[in-house]
Amino acid sequence: MADVTKEQESAIADSFEDILSMLPVIREASKSAREILLANLVMIGEIPSPTFEEFRRVEFIQNRFVEAGLHNSSADEMGNALGILPGKSGGQNILVVAHVDTVHAATLDHTITLQPQSVIGPGVGDNALGMAVVVTLPMLLELLNVELQSNLVLMGASRSLGRGDLEGLRFFLSNSEIPISTGIGIEGFPLGRLSYNSIGMYRGEIICSVPEEYDWTRFGATGAILTMNEVINHIQEIRLPRRPRSSIVLGSIMGGQAYNTIATNTVLRFEIRTESEQVGEEIFHEMEAIISEVSSQTGADIKLDVFARRWPGGITYQHPLARAARRIMGALDIQPRKSPSTSELSAFISHDIPAITIGITYGEHMNTPEEEVLIEPIFTGLAQLIGILLAVDRGFCSAD
Repeated sequence: MADVTKEQESAIADSFEDILSMLPVIREASKSAREILLANLVMIGEIPSPTFEEFRRVEFIQNRFVEAGLHNSSADEMGNALGILPGKSGGQNILVVAHVDTVHAATLDHTITLQPQSVIGPGVGDNALGMAVVVTLPMLLELLNVELQSNLVLMGASRSLGRGDLEGLRFFLSNSEIPISTGIGIEGFPLGRLSYNSIGMYRGEIICSVPEEYDWTRFGATGAILTMNEVINHIQEIRLPRRPRSSIVLGSIMGGQAYNTIATNTVLRFEIRTESEQVGEEIFHEMEAIISEVSSQTGADIKLDVFARRWPGGITYQHPLARAARRIMGALDIQPRKSPSTSELSAFISHDIPAITIGITYGEHMNTPEEEVLIEPIFTGLAQLIGILLAVDRGFCSAD
């Protein structure tokens, strides 16, 4: 197996082309971390970690940071796991972050199955693999004989998904005394993902309930399901602009108890997505008006609960960080999949920190108990990450 020698590593600093030329060697050498990386993936994945209940997984990650000899290994007030790998000069701080929480309930069987070509289990790709990469990164850099000039701040972010609304990362960026120069978000899959800007987003629920004193004799009286259907019909009539691109995603609807019982409660989950903050606000106010109108007409109690919001923004296509990431992916024969994100990027954007989100491998069945990630492409994903870190560290991604 190929190794990165001290002489090769020091030569990487000469030019960006040196980094590109070393990527195949880095990919091959990364395979020496296979067993430890997969062990971390399985152990992290088998610890249930629904949003707001991440404590056990965070504790495991903290222990891994301590074993790696990271400085200031700790958990902050928001339950984020943190550790710092000091650089030679410490001139800048690069934050590498993966979210700790998953969409799966703690009551679900979290047994992870390790097969010769893949790993299967709830949350392995979203985001046990991403977190395993962050935890394994110090050892991987040591195996590759790569020592960065910059400090590497490693983080397992709590309260990221759903109602968590990126609360962990937002708290860290707002309260930490460590100035972050660049952010890199890690997701388990898909390999080729390259997000460098965030779309505007409102995420929430419309809750329709029929009060006990509801007058079933009034004209047009219906149960909660038909009332919600009326809300949906009005939402579909909202005129959405082609530019800036905007959409309303109706993700799920739940309601009712039995065949022969009129439903008294219904919940509709939705997302407003847009490239324009102003358009997002206009759509949101139209939905508020729809709910008020249908509620007054039917007598049902309808509430709009928005629990997560993102603001559009980010770096441009031609920003040195985005450009460097594309060149690194190209050198590894990764097809970049440029996609706006509603992930950790939004928190970086609100603090004017250039950042990207990348994926590590290919997978399928996302957010199901049978979620699966492929093992072999992981090493291409690791080489991608190391290449981006070197490019940032050597100053090839600065917009100055």
